Amino acid sequence: MRRTVCSVAAIALAAAFGFAATNISEEKYTATERRHWSFQPRSQPAIPAFTAPRDKSWVKNPIDAFILDRLKKEGLPHAPLASKQTLIRRVYYDLTGLPPTPAEVAAFVADPRPDAYEKLVDKLLASPRYGERWGQHWLDVVRFAESDGFEYDTHRPDAWRYRDYVIKSFNDDKPYDQFLREQLAGDEMEPTNHEAIIASGFNRLAALRKNAGNQEVASSRNEVLTEMTNIVGSALLGVTLGCARCHDHKFDPLRQKDYYRMQAFFAPVHENDFVTANEEERKQWEAKNKELDEQIKKLRGEMKGLKGEERGRMFQRIRDTEAQKPGPLPGLYGVRNDMEKRSPIHVLARGDYQNKGDSVGMRTLGVLLPDGTPELDPNTPKPRTVLANWITSPDHPLTARVMVNRLWAYHFGRGIVASPNDFGRMGARPKHRELLDYLANQFVDGGWKLKPLHKTIVMSSTYRQAATSPPSAAGMAKHPDNELLWKYSRRRLTAEEVRDSMLTAAGRLNLKAGGPSIMVPVDEELTKLLYKPGQWQVAKDKSEHDRRSVYLMYKRNLRLPIMEAFDAPDMLISCPRREQSTHAPQALELMNGPFANEIARTFAARLDAEAKTPDAQVTLAYRLTAGRAPSLQEKKIALDFLKANPLSEFALAILNLNAFLYVD
Repeated sequence: MRRTVCSVAAIALAAAFGFAATNISEEKYTATERRHWSFQPRSQPAIPAFTAPRDKSWVKNPIDAFILDRLKKEGLPHAPLASKQTLIRRVYYDLTGLPPTPAEVAAFVADPRPDAYEKLVDKLLASPRYGERWGQHWLDVVRFAESDGFEYDTHRPDAWRYRDYVIKSFNDDKPYDQFLREQLAGDEMEPTNHEAIIASGFNRLAALRKNAGNQEVASSRNEVLTEMTNIVGSALLGVTLGCARCHDHKFDPLRQKDYYRMQAFFAPVHENDFVTANEEERKQWEAKNKELDEQIKKLRGEMKGLKGEERGRMFQRIRDTEAQKPGPLPGLYGVRNDMEKRSPIHVLARGDYQNKGDSVGMRTLGVLLPDGTPELDPNTPKPRTVLANWITSPDHPLTARVMVNRLWAYHFGRGIVASPNDFGRMGARPKHRELLDYLANQFVDGGWKLKPLHKTIVMSSTYRQAATSPPSAAGMAKHPDNELLWKYSRRRLTAEEVRDSMLTAAGRLNLKAGGPSIMVPVDEELTKLLYKPGQWQVAKDKSEHDRRSVYLMYKRNLRLPIMEAFDAPDMLISCPRREQSTHAPQALELMNGPFANEIARTFAARLDAEAKTPDAQVTLAYRLTAGRAPSLQEKKIALDFLKANPLSEFALAILNLNAFLYVD
């Protein structure tokens, strides 16, 4: 029966997007291959019911019903609910990436209304900080950066517009299917719409190897097409499609021809740097560049006969002059189709562009199509739109599941499928498959909106559990990794949350939103490692240095030490989840790093200005960093420390506490 349902769904999907079944017999898929859970249509699971009063009171929504049903089957108790003080800090960080203020904590704790928490959740989902937080998650997945990587690591001056597009899309709660279609094919769907062109920059986010600036050589073009194809598999479909580039996938029903047929949708795609400056702006830009180029040429000529210190001083003059050159004219970083320059797509033996096999055309994954489905007509207009519509079909078995799983993972620290980018045979099996399908159905039926899904999750008792173990040790004994959610999993702040929270505690966080990315001061030794030292130009306005981390320059070959220490990804490949490593450089960065020490001094000045006694200063410090007052023991230790050390040292110590760095 399952095979029949799968076949019917495959035929329906194929027919909807122009793939007509034929008698072609090549590449048949076995019933076993098609039977893998993630390729099956979503089920319509019944919500478990409970009669015991205690169970009924705990079940706030269907999430709790599914979780409690599984816990009972495993003989596990659930944890008690977290305190309001703990819960507000948790939900603030999860939905906005920032801590609540002491006043916000006090107001929520004192609010006796039964809907106080729901009103808080609604406020956070409506906050512009929500898009900055959840936009960052998406930027991780699509490996967004603003430089090419590799040796040259050339800057992409208009790539920040894609980041702003993502943040705005999350804040507007843009339907996820529309969000994907715009990124895959915005330029095809609305070629004169600037936002659609910016969204299409999704296809250019990968690292780019440049060969003397020539991107049309065969090897480079092959790498570009490979990146465009691979990200569709990992980020949107949750399959390791890239593993079929060199041969048929060893574990999943993904043929090598599947890979190159998917790549064929991108064959006509080329970069599109669409300059938006007017004629007068162009003339001024050209005149300024010409003037400075002539100065640099003259200085280089004068440097030829110089040696030693004189040569060094002249070299510095050249660098200073280069730094005066105006940045690129404002523009849009996107893609366009050029059918005359469409790349012929062949199956490449071992992925080698010099070892071409059969020529192939456009077709989606065969395991989700009836056997024998032919390729699309090579002259199909708007090919990526066809691909985007197939991916965002309400009946697609992967797309909604993958995104729902990502949201779940960011809220609970672990996905229902623990491998968010791999729903294949070598990926993790879903721990709550019925719950995953239920939520995916709700997601699609609700118009692909993310905010209602967030609200369902954070309003559940499952999410609101304490991070402490229940009285029984059964949960720790049977499931120490908490995969069945018998409690809330404590987590460490991400790199961005650490930096933003330090700025918040010091009263320095600049909440200005959007615009070109900011370069902040870094050790000169790091900038010397760049191919061109002049690539790192620190923002002159110091208040810009205190912007949220999502607005900092994402340069692949230079990561801020505090970001790198706390596991910020390098953006060379898709990052499905942040790791939480623990190592000595983290403590060294927080104790000895210049940023941490600068923040500690500002934090100490704030404590001194707002609290006049050591006792009050200790209490305020804890409320600003841990979201609570110190315990009696913590206060005693802090007061003893202050007797022998300056306030700035105490402020630095507070920023190293687990109470600051972890969310319960």
